Amino acid sequence: MKSLLLLSVLAALAVAALCYESHESMESYEINPFINRRNANTFIYQQQRWRAKAQERIRERTKTPYEFNREACDDFSLCERYASIYGYNAAYNRYFRQRRGSK
Repeated sequence: MKSLLLLSVLAALAVAALCYESHESMESYEINPFINRRNANTFIYQQQRWRAKAQERIRERTKTPYEFNREACDDFSLCERYASIYGYNAAYNRYFRQRRGSK
């Protein structure tokens, strides 16, 4: 009986110690991690934005055939599942090359 009482007291102390919330843990709720769009965009200059857009257009035009195959396969769930096992090139060949008539 004494061991059961001792065990219950120790369990109660453990629960009280683990469930205690200090004031420091509440400080993180006071700061908002998000800022509005105007303040977020003030440090990016217009020239840098233009360069980033131009580089993205160049990257879109110069994609490798592997990337085109992967993008086509990502929209089709069976192809994506097959690609996770055998690779994107094999999945693309199985699901899309046969549709065009070439084998």
